[in-house]
Amino acid sequence: MIPGPTHVPTRVLAAMATPMVNHRGQEFTALHGEVQAGLKRVFGTVGDLVIYPGSGTGGMEAALVNLFSPGDRILGVSIGAFGDRFVQIARRFGLQVDALEFDWGRAADPGAIAERLAADGEHQIKGILVTHNETSTGVVNPLEAIAKARGAHPALLVVDAVSSLGAVEVRADDWGLDAVVTGSQKALMIPPGLAILSLGPRAWAAAEKATSPRFYWDVLAYKKGFAKASTPYTPALSQWFALREALRMLEEEGLENAYRRHRLLGEMTRAGATALGLELLATEQWSPAVTALYSPVSPAALRKRMREDYGVVVAGGQGRVSESVFRIGHVGCVEPLDLLATLAALEMSLSQEGRQVHLGEGVAAAQRVWMKERSGEL
Repeated sequence: MIPGPTHVPTRVLAAMATPMVNHRGQEFTALHGEVQAGLKRVFGTVGDLVIYPGSGTGGMEAALVNLFSPGDRILGVSIGAFGDRFVQIARRFGLQVDALEFDWGRAADPGAIAERLAADGEHQIKGILVTHNETSTGVVNPLEAIAKARGAHPALLVVDAVSSLGAVEVRADDWGLDAVVTGSQKALMIPPGLAILSLGPRAWAAAEKATSPRFYWDVLAYKKGFAKASTPYTPALSQWFALREALRMLEEEGLENAYRRHRLLGEMTRAGATALGLELLATEQWSPAVTALYSPVSPAALRKRMREDYGVVVAGGQGRVSESVFRIGHVGCVEPLDLLATLAALEMSLSQEGRQVHLGEGVAAAQRVWMKERSGEL
């Protein structure tokens, strides 16, 4: 129950055992086509996707080196550890980043972004970096509103959707998102190893002019292979087989149902935690993928107790809240019963660590949320 790598469904694991095929042959052509079609539905785009062997962070780096040149001015919007990471990567490649930081636990204010862009009358800002779902704090940014806040400013909007895509709606084309990055190990339900990048028309045009050094990450090399359904370098075939199966599972469930399930899991977690007297780190825009909670006992001791006594693994805090917070991930193929088991383990572990807990209160609160959803009241 961490926000990634997430549990991998059995049928996805089985797909990874598919024998290798010629990545320049007909079998891969068919695989490439099905995977691209499935990803387009999840990203909300008609454009082809660049699929790298790599992690989400690799995808973030790929977006930056393909779209910008050293010295370009960038607006880095941060609400947590991963927003800070995006800024760090940009600075490492010589981009001049104006950091627009918001309190941890709060979402970015589209109005503040609009004000910063309005003050840039000469359009020196070339890009805006935004984290869609901040897993360090359990906050999801209002992405559509942020896209609207850009208005007529020409800056490229670059989105880290590593932990949101598949759990929260993303409509890259309709919202005018120039670049969207995700990783395979979150809501896409496969092991770490793929970074996926969506680029809009303005981003492709920027890639033709950007001068940041890149070779393996060069999107133009991948673009040449789209018409032939191929990749410029050897693809991670087992990951591709897994991704095809995971996309089939999402199609069977239906994207709207997947979003609804993630919202339910988030509501169940918050209800259960609140009933136990725990405080949420997020004060608004609660994430459907992960919930960050202040621990009334040592977070490390609590996590150890849950893991060793009950076989439930939850995540620690990150950055400035690493010593005070633990996080429950509810992203990917998590079901409500998994959440009830997690809350039961949490209750017992808190009690064993000296916290006064009425056993069953958190579980019961989450059950009531689930029953309301099943009756159509939510």
